[in-house]
Amino acid sequence: MDILTIIISAIAGIGGGFGISKFIEKKNVSNLVKNAKKEASSILKDANLEGENIKKDKILQAKEKFIELKSEHEQVILTRDRKVAEVEKRVRDKESQISGELSKAKKINDDFEAKTSEYNTKIEILEKKQVEVEKMHKSQLQQLEVISGLSTEEAKNQLIEGLKGEAKTQAMAHIQETIEEAKLTAQQEAKKIIINTIQRVGTEEAVENCVSVFNIESDDVKGRIIGREGRNIRAIEAATGVEIIVDDTPEAIILSCFDPVRREIARLALHKLVTDGRIHPARIEEVVAKTTKQIDDEIIEVGKRTVIDLGIHGLHPELIKVVGRMKYRSSYGQNLLQHSREVSKLCGIMAAELGLNVKLAKRAGLLHDIGKVPDAESDLPHALLGMQWAEKYGEKEEVCNAIGAHHDEIEMKSLLSPIVQVCDAISGARPGARRQVLDSYIQRLKDLEEVAYGFTGVKSAYAIQAGRELRVIVESEKVSDDNAANLSFEISQKIQTEMTYPGQVKVTVIRETRAVNIAK
Repeated sequence: MDILTIIISAIAGIGGGFGISKFIEKKNVSNLVKNAKKEASSILKDANLEGENIKKDKILQAKEKFIELKSEHEQVILTRDRKVAEVEKRVRDKESQISGELSKAKKINDDFEAKTSEYNTKIEILEKKQVEVEKMHKSQLQQLEVISGLSTEEAKNQLIEGLKGEAKTQAMAHIQETIEEAKLTAQQEAKKIIINTIQRVGTEEAVENCVSVFNIESDDVKGRIIGREGRNIRAIEAATGVEIIVDDTPEAIILSCFDPVRREIARLALHKLVTDGRIHPARIEEVVAKTTKQIDDEIIEVGKRTVIDLGIHGLHPELIKVVGRMKYRSSYGQNLLQHSREVSKLCGIMAAELGLNVKLAKRAGLLHDIGKVPDAESDLPHALLGMQWAEKYGEKEEVCNAIGAHHDEIEMKSLLSPIVQVCDAISGARPGARRQVLDSYIQRLKDLEEVAYGFTGVKSAYAIQAGRELRVIVESEKVSDDNAANLSFEISQKIQTEMTYPGQVKVTVIRETRAVNIAK
């Protein structure tokens, strides 16, 4: 019973505690709900206030934006109205101007129509007068034919023939005056430039031939050079391609070869062999090979030194080697390198006088004869071959044209070309510069005289001053004074077109009239 009572008491206590807890919880929940409602009411009130404030701000911003847009719109409208007003003003001005122009054009048109009518009237009157003049002219011609006994065509032909002769005489006189005037101006300037150029360049006169003399200390060396049964001399000739002449000339051996390079190699090789004292075929081949290499290096060094002396830059190594080989070549006895250096300097001075590119002129002058030192024989003239080499190694078009045109093989396209041609003639034509074969020299003079004999009225012709002047004596009965000037001009033109010669040829025509009587 006590346990049951305890259990019932416990249950009752638990139930009472649960009920009390529920009551308390309910009361707390009620308080929370009240507080939440109060807080929500406060938040809602604050939100309404904030919303009202935001609404008022937005309304104010909208009003300000509206006012701003309205102001901008009014400004745009004012600007547009101002532009429209300006356009309208320009249109009114243009209309006023056009109306003025139209009135002027109308006035001009009226004047033109009046003058046209006046001119048409005058033309009709002139046509009538022209018909009358033609009738009178025909009547006068008929009367002249009756008086002179000649027809119109016959009289016209006689008049034309007379006028032809008179016109030809006047034309020749005018031509002569023009030529003399041109000589006084053009030749003076040209001579001044050429003479100044020549005077400012001084070069050596060098003449080479096809033999070199190798001096020895005693004639005993000749036997060592010849060798047993001539094997040493044969080995030297085979290695160098040079003919060695050992004769009775005391203390001298002659080296003969048309190629100066091979001749120089043989001379230097012989010098080394004689100095060393060991002369036999194997040693000869070794020395010749070393000497050949030495000459090749010297050729390159000569080329470099030449272009440096002349102030020429950027030249291709192969062209430098070609320039060096010029030292061992000659043209009509004139050393080719010295000739090319001289032409280069002349071209530079002449280009400076004429206001042209001095460096290009020097370059063209130095390279103008590179075609004369080919590695192998070529069928092309040396000017065209040199031009091909210059093009191959990147030279400029003006330089290439000057090289190819300095003997008139191609057309000259720049002022460098005639400068190179003139300077080449100056260098080659000066006394002592070149050697010519006597037969070709005599033949050239004969050809010069034959040109003069090909003209009518020539009595005799003489080439003098080493071919620099041609004196022509004509028959006075067949050639008049006026025709003498014409004959001189025609002979000079024929010489210029048909012959090749250095420098200039002066043509002098002499007409002499003699009256001879004998007193008895």
